[in-house]
Amino acid sequence: MTIGSLTENSDNGDHHTPAQLNTDPAPAWDLWRKIAAKDPSFGRPDVFGGHIPETKWMSATVTTVDDRIPKYIEQICKRDPFSGKVVTGGIVSVKDSNWLMSWTVNRQPHFKAQRPNEIVVWVYSLFVERPGDYIAKPMQDCTGEEITQEWLYHMGVPVEQIPELAATAAKTVPVMMPYVTSFFMPRKAGDRPDVVPTGAVNFAFIGQFAESGRDCIFTTEYSVRTAMESVYQLLDIERGVPEVFNSTYDLRFLLKATSRLRDGEEVHLPGPSPLRNWLLNKLDDNQVGLLLTEFGLLPGR
Repeated sequence: MTIGSLTENSDNGDHHTPAQLNTDPAPAWDLWRKIAAKDPSFGRPDVFGGHIPETKWMSATVTTVDDRIPKYIEQICKRDPFSGKVVTGGIVSVKDSNWLMSWTVNRQPHFKAQRPNEIVVWVYSLFVERPGDYIAKPMQDCTGEEITQEWLYHMGVPVEQIPELAATAAKTVPVMMPYVTSFFMPRKAGDRPDVVPTGAVNFAFIGQFAESGRDCIFTTEYSVRTAMESVYQLLDIERGVPEVFNSTYDLRFLLKATSRLRDGEEVHLPGPSPLRNWLLNKLDDNQVGLLLTEFGLLPGR
C-alpha cells in the first residue's frame, strides 16, 4: 500500500483565480495515521504530514500563446525556445527575487497537444508568503496573471509592457500543494516504516515514505524499487532489486550529459590557431582525447 502523498489536497487556480491552500482532511495521510496507530513499526506520519506551513509549496505553469514573451526567454538563455532543443538547460533561479522565484523551460513541445506557437514554462517560488517585487502581495494570494507579471518583471520586460503581456500573451495556472516538500522534513530511524515490516506476510509499504536504503527520495525510481522490493520479499522471489544507476562519478556519463546540454555542439577551443592545434595534439592518442571525441565534444582527427 502507498502511504502519504506529496500532491494530496493540491488546488489549481487559473489565470484570474488564485489557488487555495486546502487544509481539509487528507485521505492518503489519514489512511497512514490509522495504520500507524496499530503498531509503532508502521511509522510516524505526522512527522511528514503534520506541518503544512513548512511543507506547502506553490508553482505555476505558464503557457505563452505567441512570440512576444519567448523573445525575452531567448535573451536570457541564448537559445531559441522554438528550436526543439535544450532551452534553459536547467532551472533559472532569480536570486534577488523576494519570492526566491525560479523558472525553467524544457525542450518544446512539452505536450503532444501543444500548439506550434506555444511555450510551456514552469515557475515556482520558495517564499510564497512574502510580497513580490512587482506585485505587492504574496504569491499564494496571486492569480495566474499576477504571477506572470512578477515573472516578466524579473525577466527584464519593460515595466510599461508587463500588464498587457501578462493579460494577453500567456495563460497561467497556479497550483498550491500543502504537502509537496513533506518528504524533506527532518526525520529519524523509525519515522518511515520498512517496506516489509518484521512479521508482515501479506502487505508492504511502497512509495516515498517507505524506508529503503537503496536510493534517495524524490525520484520515481525510489517508488519503483520499493514496489519491487515488496513483491520479491513477500513472494519469496530470488531476484535482486536493481541497484541505483552509478553515474555520479563515471566520467563517461558526465561527458555524455555535457554533450546533451550542448545539443551535440563541439567545444570551441579559444585562442589563435597554433595554440588550438597544440592543445588538440596533446589530446591525440590518449584516453582523454578519445573520450572527448567519442562523446562529440571534440572533432574527430
